[in-house]
Amino acid sequence: MLNSIAQWLVATIGTLGYPGIVLLMAIESSFIPFPSEVVMIPAGYLAHQGRMNLGLAIFCGITGSVLGAWVNYVIACTLGRKALLKYGHWFFVSPDSFHRAERFLLEHGEIGTFVGRIIPVVRQYISFPAGLVKMPLWRFSLWTGLGAGLWVTVLALIGYAVGGNESLVREWTQKATFWAVAGCAVLVWIYWKWKQRKRKMQ
Repeated sequence: MLNSIAQWLVATIGTLGYPGIVLLMAIESSFIPFPSEVVMIPAGYLAHQGRMNLGLAIFCGITGSVLGAWVNYVIACTLGRKALLKYGHWFFVSPDSFHRAERFLLEHGEIGTFVGRIIPVVRQYISFPAGLVKMPLWRFSLWTGLGAGLWVTVLALIGYAVGGNESLVREWTQKATFWAVAGCAVLVWIYWKWKQRKRKMQ
């Protein structure tokens, strides 16, 4: 069953080509739950077979991720912000507390966006806080692209290396997820210590 699904995904992405990677990764990056593994690993495997260019597949994956993240950003920036400021008091979110959170996210939004794009489940929804506080779009796009780019590259390389072996794909993906989360925890700790030292020097 799983092998048939994997073969279907490889065939589908092979048929859709690079635009298909952009489209599917945009869907994955928006508010529609859709795992990036089922797109980028088959793309990497197709690159291993010589049916795709690995670098171009990764570029398309990053492009799709940023485009999908823009959808969430715009929704939160337009509809979400107005609704939260107007009706937030019903959920114990006062305008003052919202603006405090806004200042915090504007100061630390880069690390949050970058890390959020790597962590499973969170990556689809990290764009909403950035949109709510109206993080500058270029900063949001940069850190979204960097975070998504790292994860997309890892998945594509897994597909390139072991895409034809379903059990190894599962094993390597689980290990990659573990080390990605662990790395993010270390990165956040380093960032926190750096911020503390910076405040002491001021």
